[in-house]
Amino acid sequence: MPLALLALTLSAFAIGTTEFVIVGLLPTMAADLNITLPSAGLLVSLYALGVAIGAPVLTALTGKWNRKHVLLSVMSLFVIGNLLAWQAPGYSTLVVARIFTGLAHGVFFSIGSTIATGLVPKEKAASAIAIMFTGLTVALVTGVPLGTYIGQLYGWEATFLVVAVLGFIALIGSALLVPNNLKQPKAPKLSAQFKVLTEPRLLLVYAITALGYGGTFIAFTFLAPILEQVSGFDPSAISLIMLVYGVSVAIGNIWGGKMADKMGPVKALTIIFTGLAAVLLVFNVTAVNPVAAVVTILVWGAFAFGNVPGLQVYVVKLAEKYAPDAVDVASGLNIAAFNVGIALGSWGGGMIVANAGLMHTPWVGAVIVLLALGLTRYSGRLDNKVACDGAAPRRQAA
Repeated sequence: MPLALLALTLSAFAIGTTEFVIVGLLPTMAADLNITLPSAGLLVSLYALGVAIGAPVLTALTGKWNRKHVLLSVMSLFVIGNLLAWQAPGYSTLVVARIFTGLAHGVFFSIGSTIATGLVPKEKAASAIAIMFTGLTVALVTGVPLGTYIGQLYGWEATFLVVAVLGFIALIGSALLVPNNLKQPKAPKLSAQFKVLTEPRLLLVYAITALGYGGTFIAFTFLAPILEQVSGFDPSAISLIMLVYGVSVAIGNIWGGKMADKMGPVKALTIIFTGLAAVLLVFNVTAVNPVAAVVTILVWGAFAFGNVPGLQVYVVKLAEKYAPDAVDVASGLNIAAFNVGIALGSWGGGMIVANAGLMHTPWVGAVIVLLALGLTRYSGRLDNKVACDGAAPRRQAA
């Protein structure tokens, strides 16, 4: 395995940590900054919005740049954003820092796969991408709980400093190890992205992605305050619970991918969305009991991220049929849809907390996921209709 691939994996680890660690630190940050929980939740929303903008727009605008130069620029922005968060004198500066790091995140994962595959022989391309994305998975399992623990022990600012140091090490590693003469892929044009956004079938899947993935963030964003205020956990226990959630996420990601391969994306997503909605409804009841709450969270993680492989496979499958010249663009826009879902879910959750209370977030999230389930079933019926319409002329010709 090329050492340059390890630099990319460390970058993915640092980026994944900084995206989700704030969920475990939400009550600590809200108290320290003297802001409300919904305002703290906006730090999740604005980061995700930065990713949603950075992935398609900045990737297209930097499409003709040398890939290594883009990588180094993005990781520099990431380090600067986290250093700014570390030294933030107040909430407004922290908001700017989160937007910066979100923009860096969006571009990194758009170009990371291309760079990873350029480092290895063609037959090892898929393995190279998998290794890079392992950094993101490991971040959810270890980076987020460790970052939460550090933030509670030394202050939330310390977490951003540690992430900035990790990002800087990854930056130096990329500067030294990533070759300068990587094959330059064809630059994605903004016009191609707009063309994809005019295709109704792809827009339907983007809506499913935003609702199905975003629904869980209505409650997940405020998981730490729910565990402290409703379940009665000590703040020091939150990092361990985030570890439980992270392990569940890793298992769910693999399970969801195998299910999508075996039975097709629509059937797999039907099962996953049904389970996710059920778990969110159950959490409304189990949150008051510490043991039951942790068991529910263990199941929740598997369903919450189990939909990711199926949604990506489904987008690629439809793009090959309806936008064959822009499959990569369609796939990249689905990543943006994931983050639009996070942004809207976190913002919506904040509105619910402000106007109704913490424990209204799980059942509202379940309702949103059920909307995604309904759209999934509708999209499946459209697939069947197209298949039947295509089969009818062939039978008549025979």
